[in-house]
Amino acid sequence: MNEENSSDEHFETRAIHSGRDFVGETGAVIPPVWLTSTFEYGNPNQFDYTRSGNPNFRLLDRTIASLESAEHATVFGSGVSAITAVVSTLKSGDTVVAEENIYGCTFRLFDQVFTKFGVEIVYLDFTDDATFGAIADHKPALVWIESPTNPNLKVIDIARSAEAAHAAGAPLLVDNTFASSFLQRPLELGADLSLVSLTKYTNGHSDALVGAVCTNDGDWQEKMIFAQKALGLQPSPMDCWLTVRGAKTEAIRMERHCENALTFARFLEDETDAKFVRYPFLESHPQFEIAKRQMSGGSGIVTADFGLSLEATQQFLDGLRYFPKAESLGGVESLCCHPASMTHASVPKETRESVGITDSLVRFSIGIEHVADLIRDVREGLLNVS
Repeated sequence: MNEENSSDEHFETRAIHSGRDFVGETGAVIPPVWLTSTFEYGNPNQFDYTRSGNPNFRLLDRTIASLESAEHATVFGSGVSAITAVVSTLKSGDTVVAEENIYGCTFRLFDQVFTKFGVEIVYLDFTDDATFGAIADHKPALVWIESPTNPNLKVIDIARSAEAAHAAGAPLLVDNTFASSFLQRPLELGADLSLVSLTKYTNGHSDALVGAVCTNDGDWQEKMIFAQKALGLQPSPMDCWLTVRGAKTEAIRMERHCENALTFARFLEDETDAKFVRYPFLESHPQFEIAKRQMSGGSGIVTADFGLSLEATQQFLDGLRYFPKAESLGGVESLCCHPASMTHASVPKETRESVGITDSLVRFSIGIEHVADLIRDVREGLLNVS
């Protein structure tokens, strides 16, 4: 276990007190940003060139490993960089079995980049019991899921997925971005790799791009360190510093995200004409029991299908005051997203619609504003749709 996880310290305490190395004789309570491209040879910590290591990288590595209950963490320039690092370990002829509703950029990387190098991707519905028996038939080199998924918020049984992947001789990767390290720790549930876009809830302020891959496996850790250096997937020292700072308030932010999102989801379900509302901690969610078992809160994303035309959906979103239409999520500010034309625009229309990403689907990232203002904004926006 990571040294910083060896005590009984709680998440909140570890988030604030981890990552205070390399301060030297200054006694700085908050370590500085090491804005240097290179280091003098022979220094005690063996830094040489920032592409292959920097004190700010290591501080964030240690913080995220602690928060994810992992032995190791490696940070990258973005969540997509972290995805690239993992998939770069595969070879021609390998097969990835993936949940059918995955992040649009993950789909694009698989479909338009790695298939050119002979990596085959098989998409299955991990909420279908039959899937778990079918995984071994594909002889996968890697099993890839998100939970909750983007944007449909399907909640996948991580422990069951790990058991099925391991029975097929494959490691399981869980994209933990939508849940956050505060609410869910995939390695504790049997996953081999936990991937997090730290840009989102860990940083929490929409001002840095960073990703991470966490593992308890030393071989995987070596592969990630190699990918960071060899493929040039490193983050910037400044973005690492901002993310370490953001992590210190992740717990209290996540508590507010969860509280606001549940109230907002209940409003949509009870007081609007939405065809359906998805939120992991709504009793109506198809995987509500799984969500309650493996997550400590429902997180901050709410997805709804209002049954409107494409034009009316876009008119509604454009008229909102407190929900800028923007990609990304997990910041203190609320955002709205139209997946069909934004995050999943690179996914073919028939593929999108087959997994429920229709032109009328809307994804809300619920921030930490007063939830009454958010509800009023959406209520008025729906009334103004012509």
